[in-house]
Amino acid sequence: MRRARGPALGIWTRDLVMGMRFAAGGGRGAGSSPSYRWAVPPALTALGVALGVAVLLLGASVPSLTSAWHGREKARENLGQEHEPRPSDTTLRYASADTVFHGAQIRGRLVRPDGAHPPVPPGIRRLPGPGRMLVSPALRQLLDSPDGKLLRARLAYTVSGVIGDEGLVGPQELTFVARPVTLRAGAGYRIDHFGKEWESPPMRAPVVLLVIMTCVALMMPVMVFIGTSLRFGTERRERRLAALRLAGADVRTTRRIAAGEALFGALLGLAGGAVLFLGGRQFASPITLWDVNVFPSDVTPGPLAAAAIAVLVPASAVVVTLIAQRGITVEPLGVVRNRPPLRRRLLWRLALPAAGTALLLPLSWAERWQDTGLNTVRLAAGAVLLLFGVTALLPWLVDAVVGRLRGGPVPWQLAVRRLQLSSGPATRTVGGITVAVAGAIAVHMLMTGMQAGYAHAYAVSGKAPQVGYWGGADDWPHARQGLAALRATPGVTDARGVIAALAERTTGRAPGASDNGTTGNNTSGSNTSGDDASGYDPARNATLAVADCTELRRLAKLPSCRNGDVFVARHQDKTALAPGRTLNLNPPVGQGAPPPPRPWAIPATARRVPLLPAGDGSGPFAASYDVLATPAALAPGRLQDPTLHLTVGFDRGTPDALEHIRTTAAHIDPTLTEYSNQDNPHDQQLSSVRTGIFVASVITLLLIGAGLIISTVEQLHERRRLLSVLDAFGTRRATLGWSVLWQTALPVALGLVLALGCGLVLGTLLLTMIGSAVTVDWTVVAGMAGIGTGVILFVTALSLPPLWRMMRPEGLRTE
Repeated sequence: MRRARGPALGIWTRDLVMGMRFAAGGGRGAGSSPSYRWAVPPALTALGVALGVAVLLLGASVPSLTSAWHGREKARENLGQEHEPRPSDTTLRYASADTVFHGAQIRGRLVRPDGAHPPVPPGIRRLPGPGRMLVSPALRQLLDSPDGKLLRARLAYTVSGVIGDEGLVGPQELTFVARPVTLRAGAGYRIDHFGKEWESPPMRAPVVLLVIMTCVALMMPVMVFIGTSLRFGTERRERRLAALRLAGADVRTTRRIAAGEALFGALLGLAGGAVLFLGGRQFASPITLWDVNVFPSDVTPGPLAAAAIAVLVPASAVVVTLIAQRGITVEPLGVVRNRPPLRRRLLWRLALPAAGTALLLPLSWAERWQDTGLNTVRLAAGAVLLLFGVTALLPWLVDAVVGRLRGGPVPWQLAVRRLQLSSGPATRTVGGITVAVAGAIAVHMLMTGMQAGYAHAYAVSGKAPQVGYWGGADDWPHARQGLAALRATPGVTDARGVIAALAERTTGRAPGASDNGTTGNNTSGSNTSGDDASGYDPARNATLAVADCTELRRLAKLPSCRNGDVFVARHQDKTALAPGRTLNLNPPVGQGAPPPPRPWAIPATARRVPLLPAGDGSGPFAASYDVLATPAALAPGRLQDPTLHLTVGFDRGTPDALEHIRTTAAHIDPTLTEYSNQDNPHDQQLSSVRTGIFVASVITLLLIGAGLIISTVEQLHERRRLLSVLDAFGTRRATLGWSVLWQTALPVALGLVLALGCGLVLGTLLLTMIGSAVTVDWTVVAGMAGIGTGVILFVTALSLPPLWRMMRPEGLRTE
């Protein structure tokens, strides 16, 4: 059996192939059937590796998943063109009509073709006719259900078809494309094509941290589990290697053959993981996390990531097996002697979590999180080092604790003595539990802090039962009709509104105007017309509000009012506008050439009035108006982009009051944009993410528990002769059963203590990074500890039947 010298690559190839042949159909071992010999050890390794590979492929699919999601979103949109095209046969008017129904976001788009050949978005063959709409399958299902009665009243269009997958970001998306019979002339924007490139807005700090930590918390236990799975079946493998040593193979050859056996299981696991991944991704459609829902075809790993997994998993099988083989000495005649135990060094084990903490501390000290590539790498590396450091600390802690334990009941002494002799197999598997629990605690702390912060913000800002809308305005009579409709809506207690716009302060003055008000008085900097913030400068702009006397009295204290009056806001400083001042009603916005001026002089008879505070329910912009005018004095049509602002109060006790208001607003103008703090979308999103991560953590713990069961049964099989001797001497089965329980419970308990400490430290650092108060979800901590305890009982219960079978005097027989 001794190999002839030759090229190293050829030797490695021959020995690895021989090992794979042994794993696929090796000879019968003593006391084992050929079917067990062939099937069980490779199957155990393949199963563990397959589960890990499936998770790795899922993680590697995230970039392509988000790319496909954003790609479809970009292909179906056009957010306006820099130079709006003129009306033609190939253009159309395109407006947003988004709405909310019971907290669910519904994307709506309105179209009005200018000719016979307008552009068509993906997923639609032909635009709907007047009064009709195309809907997504999920929205059609909602409209057809009893729960969609209120929504059917809001979307008063006839459903004429379904949007194809190319026009949806996900199968569960609620969206529609409608063609109203009439559409306000200035609504939306004119386009001549669909598909516009724009940079997606960067994710906010809490979301970035959550995504990174979720990946780390789920991937680390998987990697530990793969490493443990590659060690299944070592006892029978070592007996076969001893036979090879008897036939003349040297130590290096046996190690390479052992690596080949592990490589066979890893390759089986790689293929099985691909099958599991392809089958599991079919269940991606019903899952929605953080409003992201994708098609199964989107869950596809990138070529480089898939190639890396295909290479690294088998390579890690070889490396892990070679490292494991260095800890034993395989000799002829079936003798396997462990080398003298090495003293576990503490210094390098402490250096790992210390390095991770050192990477994370500067990020937590910074004033705010900066979403840069360097910070992302530092966060991921710091979290990995901290979690991996806990895994490295566990073997030392187990040895340090069990080495000092003395006395106690017989089952306790048997378990302690066994851990004193060899704690490596137990701590390797329990390390996965430690990482999973620590990562889950840290991620749940981050989500609990985020959820509490959002809940507090919405509780404060949404304390008043009030909802607002803004959108384009044509004239005051239409706005007045809308206010009347809102006041007649069930549950509405109050409704108020104004038409607002920007005007430019000019240096010219009407005759007789005082030399006052050369600078703007608006210190809040609010853009009341809804224009881009770049178009508003308080030093040169003024805000105008147009409404009838009834509505103006809600904004300011008016001595008297009739249609045709104008009022100038009185401010504390000396920068208020003066009666007689000339304003440009067509101010320049953006960086383009200024439009032709449209001068308007504030009447000299305008009276100064004090504004009411915004907190009295007058709307978020009440404190920033500079001029209040009635429609007869200033027609809204003279203003540049006049905006209708509506503020609606309602009674929370009225069933579906908010939904009725939204329906009325959609009938007033479907392009109105709602601003409201009544619905907290983050609460449901975070709850779904928390549930998903908790379920993933539980599944990970169960997988690790399965590996712990296999490891425990293999250790029992190695000691079957000892168990037979103990049975022959009259040892009770209950005694050995309790010893198995304590042998599993001790490492798990110590691992949970480490996991609790690591998870709390990591969670505290993460919450500090986002500036949130440190909040610990003790329910989750108790739940994870309870699951760890359940894993102990689960492992013990499934280990007892093999234990009873091995405790027989027949086990003392030998061939």
